[in-house]
Amino acid sequence: MYIIKCRHGIFQILSGWANGPEYISQCAIRLGYSYTYQFTIKGQEGTLWWHAHSFVLRATVHGALFIRPRLVSKYPFLQPYQEVPISLGEWWNNDVVEIENQALATSSGFLPSDTYTINGLPGDLYNCSPNVVAIDAGYTNPYVTDVVVVAPGQTTDALFTADQPVGSYYVAASPYISTQFIAFDNTTTRGLVIYEGLSNSTAPLMPSMPAFNDTPTAHKFYTNITGLATKSNPHWNPCPLSVDERLFMTFGLTLAPCPQNTTSVNTTDFPDKPLVEFDYTNPNISFDQSLLFAPKSTKVKKLKFNSTIEIVLQNTALIGRENHPIHIHGFNFYVLAQGFGNYDATRDEAKFNLVNPQMRNTIAVPVGGWAVIRFKEKNPGVWLVHCHIDVHLPWGLAMAFEIENGPTPSSTLPPPPPDLPKC
Repeated sequence: MYIIKCRHGIFQILSGWANGPEYISQCAIRLGYSYTYQFTIKGQEGTLWWHAHSFVLRATVHGALFIRPRLVSKYPFLQPYQEVPISLGEWWNNDVVEIENQALATSSGFLPSDTYTINGLPGDLYNCSPNVVAIDAGYTNPYVTDVVVVAPGQTTDALFTADQPVGSYYVAASPYISTQFIAFDNTTTRGLVIYEGLSNSTAPLMPSMPAFNDTPTAHKFYTNITGLATKSNPHWNPCPLSVDERLFMTFGLTLAPCPQNTTSVNTTDFPDKPLVEFDYTNPNISFDQSLLFAPKSTKVKKLKFNSTIEIVLQNTALIGRENHPIHIHGFNFYVLAQGFGNYDATRDEAKFNLVNPQMRNTIAVPVGGWAVIRFKEKNPGVWLVHCHIDVHLPWGLAMAFEIENGPTPSSTLPPPPPDLPKC
């Protein structure tokens, strides 16, 4: 067995060798070998997570990663009485590697899981309105909501005030599935919050859950979050107003002929815009034979150190329309706007939030829609960009940024450590 670990969302400033993606910044750690990940965390507070980044092992090899302020009094909100990690996952009564192999061999999605889990256990999250205060280890303006939506790869910090009558309350989690015609585990997992002093065994009430395809609720949650652009947030940096380079990236699923024995070499000419322009989100093009067989390549995009990049992430309707959680390794980005349909700069730039945009490392690009992100690149190295739906990464929904070194030793990626795993 080979395995590598990724500390999802850690910037890894000048420590790209500890990032984790297999065959991007390292080879897998072979059986009987070890590798010590060394890195410094700067400019991040809140909750992230770590997971395996080899095959589909992240399905079972993962956990929470808490980054606290050096002084607890420095939270931009009241000090919580207690921290409770809630890790949502899936569980298969089978070998997950074999499930992935079957999905790749048949060009189908994963078999539906047998159950959803909370903190690794099948459920039997509570009837309250959590107050979201951070996402992807970045503080937000407080946002009170009845529903928290977490896409694969995302994290959310929320404050829960125990101010209800003494009793027991369910916390429930169910899937948000935006695509059609695929099988999925349409069940709800539950945990239980029990108040001290409860003297009877009255059954808790089950909260009303959104429908599995409730896109309006998901979109409302994602678009109502804003960054905490105040002095109480020591890590806030204003969104850059000028842009050095703009990219327009479309993504979705296509078909490919059965593979032959081939080799590939990485090149640095990833295009700045689609090679073919079409009506990206029109459902009538889902099986257009002229678009379904996209050329395969292993290209990266080279970016200059300290440059500001703006990317339009445009979803497509090829094969089927779906919400894709796009994750960028190595840094956070500002989410300027999100919407449905085809992105139109003339119409949609007026929607940009340049004052207090939310900052993320994973953006759930709306089904049949788009998102615009912006970031300043100060972290030299090679950083993977990919969809965080497990089966989409081995299908090829990925690229990488190669960030050039800066002009000083403190902005230059050091050589790899001596114990870096070898292929």
